[in-house]
Amino acid sequence: MERPHVIAIAGSLRDRSHTRRALEEALVGVEEAGGSGELLDLREYELPALNPDDDPTEDVEAFTDAVREADAILLGTPMYHGSYSGVLKNALDHCGFDEFENKTVGLLAVSGGAFPITALEHLRTVCRALNAWVLPHQAAVPRAHSAFDDEGLKDEGNRERVLTLGKRAVRYANIEPEPACFESTQNVGARAHADADADVDVDADD
Repeated sequence: MERPHVIAIAGSLRDRSHTRRALEEALVGVEEAGGSGELLDLREYELPALNPDDDPTEDVEAFTDAVREADAILLGTPMYHGSYSGVLKNALDHCGFDEFENKTVGLLAVSGGAFPITALEHLRTVCRALNAWVLPHQAAVPRAHSAFDDEGLKDEGNRERVLTLGKRAVRYANIEPEPACFESTQNVGARAHADADADVDVDADD
């Protein structure tokens, strides 16, 4: 892999999103490590609430194609009610094993208060269910309203952790695939998504 391509998905629709700004700094780390980086701004995609009975729209296909073609993925989210954002959840619901299986994923979360650990834990669980390889290193930006200035992250420790996330995504973009984890074998939703084009019936609570 000559130059890994890393995409960053910002799970926030705010114009002045701290999540988006943090991911942009992580993409600086991607470039410093020799990769190419791209921010997928969910404001630019019309992603309806997932209904498996509906055919994917052009925007859904454009989004999932971009995720599928990436060598590694950074997921960023604000912490809402102790977890990650609904807009990111819906974007991930449109994806499945084709987009995430055996792919390296880095996690970043921001919050207005203390460290957004539960949001990161919940995203890690989702990625395991998709049989992705999640970086052990993760980045958190607490008290985000005062964490940035015009130049970016003010705290050198925060900045270094976010840059390192981007660098690790490049370093481990071509990691050898692991055997499927137990969570992924039980992921009925992703199996149903993958089997939709094949008209395979999958039992699932809906």
